[in-house]
Amino acid sequence: MADTISFDLVSPERLVASVDADSARIPGVEGEFTALPQHAPFLTTLRPGLVIVQEGGKTHEFFVTGGFAEVSPHAVSVLAEEAMERSRVDRAFLDAKIEEAEAALAAASYEGKIAAAQRVADYRQLLGQFSG
Repeated sequence: MADTISFDLVSPERLVASVDADSARIPGVEGEFTALPQHAPFLTTLRPGLVIVQEGGKTHEFFVTGGFAEVSPHAVSVLAEEAMERSRVDRAFLDAKIEEAEAALAAASYEGKIAAAQRVADYRQLLGQFSG
């Protein structure tokens, strides 16, 4: 059994991270989950949140605004709408994301209101995890 799983995080602009990881915690649309080596195949959409990757004794944290994650026994691929290192995220950035999400909620059709409201709630919950 392999001790690591290949992890790639990609945004439209660039390859954000590529490591052989011990684990990757991912904000799936139905809740956070941790991908480990030999994980069952899995595909999910992402909600705004933190992707936390363990590599040896190092922890890498990335903020994603949404996207998709595909997990296989040997690899995790996260295709993010927007992704950046956690250290680049501050209160002003999250306030702007909340404003965008609230505008999308106000404009959403009846069918889209639940997903739009969840996005607003996800961003608001993240405020407590960031200082600045």
